[in-house]
Formats: sequence, structure tokens, C-alpha cells
Amino acid sequence: MSIADATPRHDPYAALRLPEFRRLIMARVCFVVATRIQGLVVSWQILHLTNDPLALGFIGLAEAVPSIGVSLYAGHVADTVRRKNIIVAAVAVLLLCAVALWGLASPWGLPVLAKDRLYTLPLYGVIFVSGIARGFLGPALFSFMPQLLPDRERLANAITWNSTTYQASAVLGPAIGGYLVHYIDVAPSYGVAVGLLLLALLQFVSIAGRPLPAIVGERLPLKESILSGLRFIFSNQLVLSALALDMFAVLFGGAVALLPVFAVDILKVGAAGLGHLEAAPAVGSVLMAVALTYFPLKTYVGRKLLWAVAGFGLATILFALSTNFVLSLFLLFMTGVFDSVSVIVRSTLIHTFTPEHMKGRVSAVNNIFIGSSNELGAFESGAMARLLGTVRSVVFGGTMTIVVVGITAALAPRLRRLHDVKEEAPA
Repeated sequence: MSIADATPRHDPYAALRLPEFRRLIMARVCFVVATRIQGLVVSWQILHLTNDPLALGFIGLAEAVPSIGVSLYAGHVADTVRRKNIIVAAVAVLLLCAVALWGLASPWGLPVLAKDRLYTLPLYGVIFVSGIARGFLGPALFSFMPQLLPDRERLANAITWNSTTYQASAVLGPAIGGYLVHYIDVAPSYGVAVGLLLLALLQFVSIAGRPLPAIVGERLPLKESILSGLRFIFSNQLVLSALALDMFAVLFGGAVALLPVFAVDILKVGAAGLGHLEAAPAVGSVLMAVALTYFPLKTYVGRKLLWAVAGFGLATILFALSTNFVLSLFLLFMTGVFDSVSVIVRSTLIHTFTPEHMKGRVSAVNNIFIGSSNELGAFESGAMARLLGTVRSVVFGGTMTIVVVGITAALAPRLRRLHDVKEEAPA
């Protein structure tokens, strides 16, 4: 038997065998853990200062508005400037933002306003700047990852590991953040996030840059470049429906933004309990992503995506009605399980059906559809909580998610009938 014959047909570690892909993953782990710690700490800090769930919603809005505002231009930049350079610059800005939050929370920051609602204004200002940086980082990072792969055969495996390590980091970040706030207070917790972001920046710097992919035809001016990316998205029913489905699910199912309220007022578990609640969806996502690494989705992909998003909405509704901490953890865990399927299928569709030279622009639209819908969902949750109350607002969001699944299934028959992504993929 030859060596080739002895090689297993499916290698679950194919992408991880590439040294530069491993460095990218390590950088993302440090980055995500840092930003998740920072996100939990700032939400805890603002809730402590205002005791207002709407103030938590404004955190998401302060980040989403600038991120959406620059996204289309950032996608054009990601397709015209070396992507590693954009990544390094954006992470450096985010590091400076973390340093600013650390300074504001420290005794030498703004102690006079420490117990005043006005203290939240500079916090929102820093979050606004970080939203601009994230708007540029998303398309560059999304389109840079495939450039580290020697062939398309490892793409699906790389996407799955990318999602797995992201979710694992999202497990660690909130859990660590909750314990840090509980044991060492707000300012030192920001300091930990600063250290991790510095490690992430050094890892990104260590990865060799890649030239931009070859462009078919002439390079387009800014307006035409952006419009060509939009035309591609809206002409591809599979990509468009997957993006829209995930966007509305995240927009309406944004219970995570109100977790500090659930932790303090409903479940009464404090900062440490909040860390566990924040981490529970990511635990579910990580376990499902690992399972999909070994047992990838091969059949009835579109149908499974629709059922997964519907399951996400149902678990969200049941979480809102729960007053038991353990049951609430389990239901949040299940939202992560269902969300992992959606994330991996969506990423696979975008990477598979998008030409390399357009991935920055398409990722920018993805950032508007998905990335910023997390923050807009946080604002929607905060506003609806003010209007309906915390529990009713989350029930409403979960119900709307299920409604969106039904509408998508009716309007996107190609997604509903999608059987195997490889069979549908362009040559």
C-alpha cells in the first residue's frame, strides 16, 4: 500500500498543520479573549454607573454606528491594500482604546465623575473609536485567512477551526472577565485586556504579508468597487439569504446584551455568575464546532441551517422565561450550539462562492449584516427592555427570530434545497 493510499480521506487537523495559520489562530485567541474581557467589564461598569438596561444598549450602538459607517470603504481598502498591514494598524488602534479604558477606570483617570452618569460619555467615546477600527479589521482579517492556505481543499477545515478557536476564546473571555471584576475590580481587569491585545498584535506582526490576489480586468475606482461587491451579494441567493437569516437572528435574538440585568435582578448571581452566563453560549458553540470538525455537514445543509436558527430562537425564548440559574446556563449553551451551525455554514458559503479579489468587499457587507447586527441587536434589546421589560423583550426577540426563519424558508428556495456546498460550488 502506498503512503497516499494510507492517508485518511478527511484530516481534521489539515489547516492546523500550517505554521502561519497556527500563528493567526493564536493571535485571534489572544484578541478575542481580550475583547471579550473588555466587553464584559465595560458593560458591568456602565450598568453599575447607570442602573439602566438602555445604557447597555448604547454600548452596542456606539460601536455599530462607526463600524457600519466605514464598512463598505473598509472592504474596498481590504481589496486594494495588503491585508496584513490593515490588520496590524487596526489592532494597534484597538490596543490604544483598551489603554484608554484602563486609564479612565484608574484612580488617575476621572475620579471626580466616578459615580456620575456623565462618566459614561468618555467610555462611549472610546467604544466609538474602537468601532471604526473593527470596521476595518473585519474585512481584512476575513480575506487574509484564505491567503495563508496553499489550496482550497483545506478551506472548510480552516473555517471550522477558525470558528472553534473563536468560540473557545469567547468562553474564556467572559468567564475570566467576570472573575477579574469580582476579585480585582474594574481597572486591573482592563489592564489584563491590554496585555492580551499586545500579545495579539505581536503575533499578527510575526505573520508574513501576502500580495493582493490578482484582479481580472482593470482595478475599479472606489464607487464602482463598492457597487460591484454589493451587486455580487444581491445576485447570489445562497449568500444573500444566509447573511439575511443570520443578521435578523442576531438582531432580534440579542439576549446576551441584557445578561448583566439577568445576572443582577432575575438570577441574582453577581459578577461571577455573569461570567458564566456570558460564557455558556460560547461553550455550546465550541463543542458543536469541534464536532463539526470531525463530522462536517455534508447533506441537507440549507435545511439544517434553517432548523438551527429556529432552535436558536426557541432556546432564547425559554431562557427569558427561566428563573433557575442552571437551566438558564443550559439554554444559553443551546443557543451557542445552534449558532455554531449558522456561523460555519454562512462562512463556508461566503468563502466558497466569493472570488478572492472580492472577499474584502463581500466581507464588509457581511460585517454590516452580521458583525454590526450584534451591536444593533444589543441596542434593540436595551430599547425593548426599557419599553416591554427585560423578560418580555427577550421573548419578543426569540419569537421574531423564528418568524424570520419561516420567511427566509419561503423566499429563498435555493437555500432551503441546498444539499451539498461542494456540489454547488463554482469550478
